[in-house]
Amino acid sequence: MTLSARLAGVLPADRLLLDEDSLRGHRHDRSGWEPDGLPAAVVLPETTAEVQAVLRVATATRTPVVVRGAGTGLSGAATATNGEIVLSTARLTAITELSPADQLAVVQPGVVTADLDRAAAAHGLRYAPDPASVEISTVGGNIATNAGGLRCAKYGVTRDSVLGLEVVLADGRVVRTGRRTVKGVTGYDLTGLFVGSEGTLGVVTAATVRLRPAPEQTATIAAFFDTVDAAAAAVARLTIQPAIAELLDTASLDAIDRAQGTTFRERGEAFLLVQTDGHGAAAEAETVRTALVPRATSVEVTTDPAVAAELLAVRRLALPSLEKQGRVLIEDIAVPRSRLAEAVTAVAEIARRHRVTVATLAHAGDGNLHPIFVVDRAAEEVPEPVWAAAGEVFATALRLGGTLTGEHGVGVLKRRWLPDELTPETLALQHDVKALFDPDGILNPGKAL
Repeated sequence: MTLSARLAGVLPADRLLLDEDSLRGHRHDRSGWEPDGLPAAVVLPETTAEVQAVLRVATATRTPVVVRGAGTGLSGAATATNGEIVLSTARLTAITELSPADQLAVVQPGVVTADLDRAAAAHGLRYAPDPASVEISTVGGNIATNAGGLRCAKYGVTRDSVLGLEVVLADGRVVRTGRRTVKGVTGYDLTGLFVGSEGTLGVVTAATVRLRPAPEQTATIAAFFDTVDAAAAAVARLTIQPAIAELLDTASLDAIDRAQGTTFRERGEAFLLVQTDGHGAAAEAETVRTALVPRATSVEVTTDPAVAAELLAVRRLALPSLEKQGRVLIEDIAVPRSRLAEAVTAVAEIARRHRVTVATLAHAGDGNLHPIFVVDRAAEEVPEPVWAAAGEVFATALRLGGTLTGEHGVGVLKRRWLPDELTPETLALQHDVKALFDPDGILNPGKAL
């Protein structure tokens, strides 16, 4: 019996896509990585039982499975190649519970991140993780990569908001990890293990996530600088923990202005957006303003939510604006915040030396930089100077005490550099963990490790 016939035997007809357009439409993510060939099938389960059925077929036929949310991943982890099954979570979109009393929600993996945040807001709560793709990315994809976002400087990354999971293993068994309480140390932290595992250990079918009270006050500070180095150095001078601290360099501002018709570049070479929240938002904003004024060309403070929303939109438009200039290769290093200025300077120097185009965005509040390489869209492959520059960027991050990836994951783009950060013993242990959960190696093979 063929694979398609086996899948047709366990799924309703509308849950199985085999036409070429569907296969092509589900083989890429947002990373710019070009996979070989076409997947064998796309499945759209609507229940945990249907996910189990698909994985049992995959195990029986030794067919690789790639789990896909909204396809917004930036490391190639959700790309699919010849003969693989794409398991889409597009129809697993229910918020099955939202408890204001316990400040938690239970959601399926296909729920759009911003939709969960809006549902929480109706009860005076918020879902803290907010990647730049918040309006289109899904909770399941955020869990797969341990996504961060603008607010993670204060509220932590996705792992800090996931209390428990329902996961289907490669052989179709269902396991439930974690709990509904903030505290809990019974047994190993399997919830934390699954978060950030890029679909290589199991398929998340439900998540119990932590909600937090929405802040009563918010203040937003917009500052422009003569140089990106000055902006990065100013962040290190902050003595309070902002909710948001985002940095855009000259190339990013140029791209936004060209794509959106704005004039931000006229105001400075670099833009720093800082937000404080809570009862002390105004006082903290004044502390931030005082720290920035000596180094900035202009500093403005607002408590107007509409103005704040416009400024945050500018930050979220950076990547779409750069994508209009060409094919993008999006990197994701993190360094200690005290080394942020050194990292920004080094990235610019590496780009100049290799004669490649790089725009740098940064979650400056926690030292997470996104150097974005812009490549001619007509190029069939990423040019070698870009890969050479990327390798130097990664080496710089490690030299400064940082990491290869802060929130996008390893996927396929960074596997070659893993031994630079992880010792052979650590890598071997991680492969042992993978083999324990997925002995046949069918879950997202060739990704993450």
